[in-house]
Amino acid sequence: MGYEEENNAKDEHKKHNHNHSHSHSQIGGNRLKLILVILFNSVITVAEYIGGIVSGSLALISDAGHNLSDVFSLILGYAGERVSEMDSGKKYTFGLKRFEVLIALINALSLVMIGGFIVYEAVDRFQNPVEIDVAIMLPVAVIGLLGNVFSIMVLSKNKNSNLNMKAAFLHLLYDAISSIGVIVAGVVIYYTDLLIVDLILSCVIVVMIIWSSKDILRESLRIFLQGMPDHIDRDVIYESIKEIEDVGDVHGLHIWSINSNEVFLSCHILVDTLKNRADTDGIIKNVNLMLEEKFNISHTTLQIENHRTCRQEEGACCR
Repeated sequence: MGYEEENNAKDEHKKHNHNHSHSHSQIGGNRLKLILVILFNSVITVAEYIGGIVSGSLALISDAGHNLSDVFSLILGYAGERVSEMDSGKKYTFGLKRFEVLIALINALSLVMIGGFIVYEAVDRFQNPVEIDVAIMLPVAVIGLLGNVFSIMVLSKNKNSNLNMKAAFLHLLYDAISSIGVIVAGVVIYYTDLLIVDLILSCVIVVMIIWSSKDILRESLRIFLQGMPDHIDRDVIYESIKEIEDVGDVHGLHIWSINSNEVFLSCHILVDTLKNRADTDGIIKNVNLMLEEKFNISHTTLQIENHRTCRQEEGACCR
């Protein structure tokens, strides 16, 4: 190895170590923030639920239910962060990184179930009206709002670091909006005695709960079904690989994710038949470099062929 190559290798090693340390630092920061927000929101959830029972406000109970889903989301998100880091051993060759997606899917489904329960309670309250003590409802709703705002501020910087953090942040954001709605409903009830406002707000909160889970549910299912990420165009990647020197054709191209951050790619590359001899190692190196620079794809499996070794059926290579 020459002097320049040796220095380049050292620089790459330092860069890798820096990125590795940065990744661990970010994960550790995520965990601490999740623990803090879990404890804070657990107290808020209990306060809102008791306040809703005592005041008779279904909207406040609904908000407590939404906040409870926040707590579950945060707890499961914390578990997802820990499990994704664990040594998976020889059995799980991709690691346990997809556990993060499983947790996000459970979170989204739990929100839908909570929404169904609130609708059921709203129908029952409409048939059997319950008096609401606004003097209790309003202060508790304000406490809930302040708790949500604090939690949002804690997680805002790391909200896009992975699917779990995004889910937790969205839970808190929509819960803050629903808390504002509860406060508004309390003021309206205080001046008008229109108890139906409480029921209408409960149903609005349900719509918000389901809406907040929609994107997380869709993204989780996409990853589980090994769909291609929305930001990636398969045809563009196909043409980009074909443009690499000595590449004749590309087939068996597959692109998928194992979690919210990492994209994998595999394909068969047929060497240009007009070349007497192609540098196959060079092809692999150039394709990998292009994929990482243009599409941020660093996990690849590339099969180089001098002659087509498989038949193609519906985009897949079969022996």
